[in-house]
Amino acid sequence: MSNLFYQTKSPRPVLERADGIYMWDTSGKRYIDGSSGAMVSNIGHSNPAVLDAMRAQMDKSTFGYRLHFQTQPSEELAARTAALAPAGLNKVFFVSGGSEAVESAIKMARQYALTQGQAQRSKVISRFPSYHGCTLGALALTGTATMTAPFDPMMRAMPKIPAPRAYLDGLDADDPATGHHYADMLEAKILEEGPDTVLAFIVEPVGGASTGALVPPAGYMQRIREICTRYEVLLIHDEVMTGGGRTGRFFGAEHWDVTPDLIALSKGFGGGYVPLGAMIARDDIVEAVMNAGGFIHGFTYAGNPLACAAGCAVLDQIEQHDLTGNAARLGDALADRLRGLMQRYPMIGDVRGKGLLMAFELMADRTSKNPLPATLNAHARLVDIAYDNGLIIYSRRTRGGTSGDHFMICPPMLVTTDQLDEMADILDRSLATYMAEIPDLSRAS
Repeated sequence: MSNLFYQTKSPRPVLERADGIYMWDTSGKRYIDGSSGAMVSNIGHSNPAVLDAMRAQMDKSTFGYRLHFQTQPSEELAARTAALAPAGLNKVFFVSGGSEAVESAIKMARQYALTQGQAQRSKVISRFPSYHGCTLGALALTGTATMTAPFDPMMRAMPKIPAPRAYLDGLDADDPATGHHYADMLEAKILEEGPDTVLAFIVEPVGGASTGALVPPAGYMQRIREICTRYEVLLIHDEVMTGGGRTGRFFGAEHWDVTPDLIALSKGFGGGYVPLGAMIARDDIVEAVMNAGGFIHGFTYAGNPLACAAGCAVLDQIEQHDLTGNAARLGDALADRLRGLMQRYPMIGDVRGKGLLMAFELMADRTSKNPLPATLNAHARLVDIAYDNGLIIYSRRTRGGTSGDHFMICPPMLVTTDQLDEMADILDRSLATYMAEIPDLSRAS
C-alpha cells in the first residue's frame, strides 16, 4: 500500500530511469514518452547539459529569497525570456507552474486596472471548453464542467464564449469569415457583460488538453486582438502548453503575428527538470503597478536560482539544437502519420494541431461528428492499451469533459523520423486492439 495519492487509483509501475524520449520501469520495460509527460519534457529526459548546469548551480546556492537577494540565474533567464517575447513585453515574473502563471496574470491585470481608475473591471472572459489551471482563480476561468462543478460554490463564475471548434460546426477553418464568426462572439459577450466591467480575455493560441490541440480558424487571433484593443480589454495568452517551441515557434501566437498584453508560460519552459514558469507583461503595465505600491502577489520559490539555472540550460538546448525548427519539421511528419491512421480507422474523426502539439479525436461517425458513447471510456481504454504496448499518450474528453475522446501525441522536440515511425506502429496496433473490442461501431453509437 502506498501513502501517496493523486487523482485516481489507476496503478502504474515504478519509474527507474529516463533518457531522451524513452522511459524505463523497474522491471526493465521501455516506454516511448509520446506525450512528453503532460506536454512538459520538451527537450527530452536526462539531458546531460541541463543536469551539469543544475549541479554547477547547486554548488553555489539552491535558494535565495527574492526579497533578500538578486541572483545571476534569475536575471539571465528573465533577460533571455524577454528577448524571446514580443516587443514591449519585457517584464518577467517567475513562478513554479502553469496555474501560478495564470493566477499571476489575472492578478496583474486587476491591479493594473486599479491604477487606471477602473475598479469596475473585474471580469475575465475565457472559452468553453478550456483549461487554465487548478487554483481557484485559474479554475474560475476553466471551461470544463467536470473539473469546475464541485468547486462552483467557492468561486466567482467568469463569463465564457464558445471555443472556435469549426470542425464540429461544419465551418471552413481556412476561411477568415469563420475566424471572425467565432471572434465576434467575444465582442458580443463584452457588450452583454458591460464593456467597463470586463478586465481581460484569456486564450490558448493552440488549444491544450481541453480541446485537444485545437488550431484557431484563419482570422481568429487577429480579430480577437482588435476587439480587445477596441474595448480596452487586456489580452492574456495562455502559452503554458504552447510556449517553449512545441508548435514550431517559441510562442504559439507567433504563427499569427499577434501580440498580447500578458503571457502565462510554463511546462516546456522548464522542460520537466524543475518546477518553473513565468508571467511576462507589458512594460507599462508593470511600471504602473510598481509605482502604485508594488505587485500584491508572490510565491516562495519565485525566481529560485536552481530553477532558473535549469531554465537557462533548457533554452540553450532549444537554441543550440534548433529544437523549435525540429518541432515544425517533425510536426508535419507526425501529422502525416496520424492522417494515415485516419484513413485506416474510420473512428478517427479528426486530426489537428501544430508542430509537435498534435491530437486525434475518436468519433462514432466521422460525417455527423457524433462522439463515441461515453460508456465505452475510449479516452481511458486506448491510453491503457497503448501504455501496455510501450507508448505513453495523453487523453481527455473533448466536449466539455463529459463526452468526446481525444488523444494528444506530443513527443519531445528532439524526436526523430524513425521514432515517429515506431510511435505510429504502436498506435496502429493499439487502435486495432481497441477496434476489436468494439467490432460493431454502428451499434455502439
